[in-house]
Amino acid sequence: MNTEDRTARAALTRLFEPGDIVGRALVARHGAHAALRIAIGARPARPFWDVTAEELADALSRWAPRIHDLAPEKDFAAIEPLGGGFLVPGDEHWPVGLDDLPDAPWGLWYRGNLGAGIPAPSRCAAVTGSRDSTSYGASVTGQIAYGLAQRGICVISGLAYGIDAHAHRAALAGSQGHGPATIAVLAGGLDRDYPSGNADLAAAIRANGLTISELPPGSAPTRHRFLQRNRIIAALAGVTCVVEARWRSGALNTARHAETIARHVAAVPGSVHSANSAGCHRLLKEGGAVLVTDAAELTELLAS
Repeated sequence: MNTEDRTARAALTRLFEPGDIVGRALVARHGAHAALRIAIGARPARPFWDVTAEELADALSRWAPRIHDLAPEKDFAAIEPLGGGFLVPGDEHWPVGLDDLPDAPWGLWYRGNLGAGIPAPSRCAAVTGSRDSTSYGASVTGQIAYGLAQRGICVISGLAYGIDAHAHRAALAGSQGHGPATIAVLAGGLDRDYPSGNADLAAAIRANGLTISELPPGSAPTRHRFLQRNRIIAALAGVTCVVEARWRSGALNTARHAETIARHVAAVPGSVHSANSAGCHRLLKEGGAVLVTDAAELTELLAS
């Protein structure tokens, strides 16, 4: 991908919110560089496809306040001293699993050790669940993530408190030193690890793995961005395993994304008396998930 398009994609990560339908259509129709020019008012904006003049006008108004903040070269300069960079489709280390998404990121900001690349979905498992995990959830997560890392499977999660953090830590403990043991997908800019209480964990992940985000440096995490982030977790992994989740947990959103792109979904059963397992039982009952209890069963799903 040429420099012009790479720079345009970096700018789009700041201009368009993840999930911006009009912005996505604009890039699909015109390409990243031309779409950026239209979005900032440097080229005429005309209705196209099923995007009406009114929808286009609303989008231009939505983007206008962000135009003065567009400085992709500044973003490149900010991420470099942090040990990071920016990936776009076609790059050697671009994770091909993201191409299965109907709304793939314009690019990926990263920090950490990119030398070993990002493993293919067949070598990655997403392990996620409740932030307010129980001792049972912590124990099972530890066993599963450690076992996956021992088998050379990269554990993908979101750096949140609870199940996510337990998964990252156990994967690091089980690392065999061949490729990244775990990768964390963040919902904000990589210049600030969120939550800050897991900053040391993020640094440990970057020692042989990566923290990644579709959002540029300085971006604050929001509820919408967390939900959009989940599709990236799902696409990077061949299977998404929910260890503990309440009935309306965000972890179920990750599982739904996985189902949408024909990835395996797994859930760990818990006590029928535990609200923290109600979401897992919901996945199993509705038929979208396979019941699993250990790393071996998840590895079998990856191989199928």
